[in-house]
Amino acid sequence: MELNLKNPIVFFDLETTGINIATDRIVEVSILKVNIDGSEEVRTHRVNPEMPIPRQSSEIHGIYDEDVKDCPTFKGIARELARFIEGCDLGGYNSNKFDVPLLAEEFIRAEVDLDMQKRRFIDVQTIFHKMEKRTLEAAYKFYCNKDLKDAHSAEADTRATFEVLKAQLDRYKELENDVVFLSKFSTFNRNADFAGRIIFNDKDEEVFNFGKYKGVRVTDVLEKDPGYYGWMMNGDFPLYTKKVLTNIKLRQFNS
Repeated sequence: MELNLKNPIVFFDLETTGINIATDRIVEVSILKVNIDGSEEVRTHRVNPEMPIPRQSSEIHGIYDEDVKDCPTFKGIARELARFIEGCDLGGYNSNKFDVPLLAEEFIRAEVDLDMQKRRFIDVQTIFHKMEKRTLEAAYKFYCNKDLKDAHSAEADTRATFEVLKAQLDRYKELENDVVFLSKFSTFNRNADFAGRIIFNDKDEEVFNFGKYKGVRVTDVLEKDPGYYGWMMNGDFPLYTKKVLTNIKLRQFNS
């Protein structure tokens, strides 16, 4: 089944130096852009992360320091990437928890103002886990009856993700071929930030989703424990989380 699109959608996958959203960096990004007419464009970039790639990460994705030492930094390609995905919804595999937050961090570091909150996000892994509970390789075999060759190369994983979503639409009649529906179905929480540290409750109020104040409204915490803001701003939290927290603090101050 082909996707019913109101906007173009980009499926993307990141290979990185590690899994810490706040401190790790992109070493490869591959983007499959599916236009409203069904035509496709693919772009893959190796990226110099400006830090050593840990051996355990290189052994997973096969990208070593020597492979990226002459590649552009993310800042060098950020504006081009932003233009390429402008106006597009986003799709990926485990993307809501990892790829989208890390990409947002990289754009902030590159000082490129890309408003990703206006997008719809489809996480194929979430759909898969809600329906079958497996990995990407198993999903590809299960839905597409194919073996995923070159797994953990960004382009292979990106195309497999796109094919799995189309196969999911064919298999599950309860899934609507609509990006708004799939975006909502792909999400467990309604995140205020991409990392899910701050989420919305059923009253559309921002609440913390971790630590001793989990489930407590952010505005209440900032009022009764103002030092918590400084602790988070100085801590190892994603830049986008700090940006959201600051916006809430400023909104509270100006109200």
